Amino acid sequence: MIKKANFTMLAAILALAWPTMLEQLMQTAVQYIDTAMVGSLGTQATAAVGATSTVNWLIGGTVSALGVGFLAYISQSMGAGRQDEARKASGQAVFITVICGLFFTLVTVGLSGVIPQWMQVDENIRDAASRYFLILYTPMLFRAASIIFGTVLRAVGDTKTPMLAGIAVNIINITLNFFLIYPTRQVNFLNISFNIYGAGWGIEGAALASAIAYAFGGIIITAVLWRHKIISPKGQKILPDVKVLKPCLRVAFPNMLQRFATSLGYVAFASMINSIGETATAAHTIANTVESAFYIPGWGMQTAAATLSGNACGEKNEKKLRSLIKTVLPLEIGLMVISGGLLFLFAPQLMGIFSKDLQVIELGTVVLRMVAVSEPFYGVPIVLEGIMQGAGKTVAPFVYNVIGMWCVRIVGTFIFTRFLNGGLISAWGCMIGHNMVLFILFTIHFASGKWKPKYLEKAESDSYIEDKQV
Repeated sequence: MIKKANFTMLAAILALAWPTMLEQLMQTAVQYIDTAMVGSLGTQATAAVGATSTVNWLIGGTVSALGVGFLAYISQSMGAGRQDEARKASGQAVFITVICGLFFTLVTVGLSGVIPQWMQVDENIRDAASRYFLILYTPMLFRAASIIFGTVLRAVGDTKTPMLAGIAVNIINITLNFFLIYPTRQVNFLNISFNIYGAGWGIEGAALASAIAYAFGGIIITAVLWRHKIISPKGQKILPDVKVLKPCLRVAFPNMLQRFATSLGYVAFASMINSIGETATAAHTIANTVESAFYIPGWGMQTAAATLSGNACGEKNEKKLRSLIKTVLPLEIGLMVISGGLLFLFAPQLMGIFSKDLQVIELGTVVLRMVAVSEPFYGVPIVLEGIMQGAGKTVAPFVYNVIGMWCVRIVGTFIFTRFLNGGLISAWGCMIGHNMVLFILFTIHFASGKWKPKYLEKAESDSYIEDKQV
């Protein structure tokens, strides 16, 4: 019985995870193509685009945290059979999306001129970085809709729609990049010469392509959610409903603080790397892009774990929750061992895709091989955090992520780069230390069982006795 239950759980995990993993893969593929296309313009162009990329994590992470609050509420409501409450939450998600989207539009557009300065971007590329940032964040309302509404759909087990929307966004982005980045040029194909139109806008063209694609993605996700049979907000109250928003925000707020604090840490981390020099900035930007592809199994498993954990908690089914844990953890570790091994082996070739600068390639290869070793360890807190999110427990992850980011990565990088003349390698060493601290803290906390809702304690005792009898 137990083996059958675990097999059923494995099938449920994979059914939820593979669309998310494919969506992430497509997004990463576009990141790769964007970076390669911009990289062909030179090291300065790569540095200008990458110099403010961590601000993207800061904003995107804050918006995603709001989605986590709705994910926990909706997945638990669905698990408990309260579909009406789930739809009410969908209506409130519309309200939060509008407020959040408009707020971040005003903030990003208003600060686009000074953010590169705050990030200590080299003066030679500061203006270009500012223009790129302004164009990229103008459609912030659509980006907020894509993130929050996509999470609402995943909460009811619909991971395919965000995947398909993501694929469409990526195709649009690549196509527009082709025409907007480069000038009109002559192409030879099968001994036939013909002209390809190009706007020749460089990194501004790359930003505009991404902005248009993001806007399209937000519109698509909104339209699908509005017509969704299970979770459509149509007919629901859009104005604030405290009864629904309070539990959602109770989960979202610690997660928002966590993402804000860690993303702000990424900004500070990138700022210190930018101060090292143009080569370090370019190598860091490319290595980050390369590395992101190898975290795909982790994020796919986290999405599945969060949804299934929320369902199990909504059902008050401790046995189902334990089956999830026993199945998803070994699967996650195995996938991250494979991805880490591939990253270690092919680091030079992957760096070479995005840059022809030998110094950039060599430096990026070293840091990628360093971080590849820590991949399996980092995969554990990723999936454990997903399980806790589904259970509505986000305070401990907030505390642990802040400790890892600010006490290990930021303080360590500051000491190495400012006082010990360390470079990018020492900074990434501090990043690996951050990942290992998360592994230790999350593992200890999860093993203690303190993250579980109180109503599962009796269920856990009854389930344990039942398993012993089996």
